[in-house]
Amino acid sequence: MKYLSFILIGFITLTSFKTLSVKTDKNITTPTAYFAKNINIPFLLKDFVGFKEALAFKESQGKYRVVNKLGYLGKYQFGKETLKRFRIYNTTYFLKTPELQEKAFIAYCKVNKWILRKDIKRSVGKTINGTKITESGILAAAHLSGAGNVKKYLRSNGTLKFNDAFGTSIKSYMKKFAGYDTSNVSANKNPRI
Repeated sequence: MKYLSFILIGFITLTSFKTLSVKTDKNITTPTAYFAKNINIPFLLKDFVGFKEALAFKESQGKYRVVNKLGYLGKYQFGKETLKRFRIYNTTYFLKTPELQEKAFIAYCKVNKWILRKDIKRSVGKTINGTKITESGILAAAHLSGAGNVKKYLRSNGTLKFNDAFGTSIKSYMKKFAGYDTSNVSANKNPRI
């Protein structure tokens, strides 16, 4: 139960969740089972908040202060070079400032949407390598591999593939993060934080 609670805490947002009531057997004898009798389990909507929280959970289990073995930082696992694009040079401060990480994620989505705007228009709705292409899938894949690699993947109709250092593919991110509503993210060549 404590692991379930830990996972759920990583997904809760104040702006985007519904609850699902769970009913259990009336003959409950353990304290944990008693607690679970009338628990409300939050789940994410398929909106932008749901998208960013699901991506964050995949990247870092939603933890702001995580640095992975390759040096990627924070809740969304940013590289230092990507952060420099947004004039973020102090990585210690970045790790300690959740608000800055959230703003950096939104700015990165905006610039990726601007870079990939033509590819989004051409590719959304198509199926490549058995995966239906959606805007949110494209934005997630760009977060994983960079917009340039996503362009190559889409323009080659999936023949040029990319895997990150952990073996995660563009295709897997496009599939896992498909169908979220990211329409409120405005394409912006030079977003500011």
